[in-house]
Amino acid sequence: MSTSKRELAKQFIEDLQDTLDVELTIKKLKITEADARDILREMAARLFGAAVVESPKSSRSPLSLDSVVIHVDGASRGNPGLAGAGAILKDTQGRVVKKLRRFLGEATNNVAEYEALLMSLEEAQALGCKSVKVFADSELVVKQIKGIYRVKNASLKIIYVKVMKVVRTFDKFTISHVMREKNSEADKLANEAIDGVK
Repeated sequence: MSTSKRELAKQFIEDLQDTLDVELTIKKLKITEADARDILREMAARLFGAAVVESPKSSRSPLSLDSVVIHVDGASRGNPGLAGAGAILKDTQGRVVKKLRRFLGEATNNVAEYEALLMSLEEAQALGCKSVKVFADSELVVKQIKGIYRVKNASLKIIYVKVMKVVRTFDKFTISHVMREKNSEADKLANEAIDGVK
């Protein structure tokens, strides 16, 4: 493939990554977000050759990412009440890779916090991340994931097991408590999910 065509293919993939409405695609095709990404990669490979998909990562919109920094938050209006999960993923230079929000229906705040964590870790896994650093303002979730507190609640145990299964796929994983005021981006996304923001 010529250099100009290779650059065109690279731009094509980046633009798709930037403009794709993943939620809409998932809804229409009834697939997971990971499957949606695989479809894009396969389509690009067929159009421009597999070598392009395996080319060095773009700093603008990576197809895969070695390291990611994640802020997560869950919100529940009523506890239990209408709940949402929010997360923001950034590369190590602080550039936003992905913003995530999910409406959870009725749930407790702790369930929402765990769902936000699970959602973000699954996204990091789909991006091919090997090193993940998470910040959360839920002291309970952070201490349970670190093994300082036991998980006694049955609902939380189910999500906890799922979270730990994903955590084990990373080469490096850390989770730290952060004050609420330093977690405002994730909090905003969680509340937008409750409000039905697309």
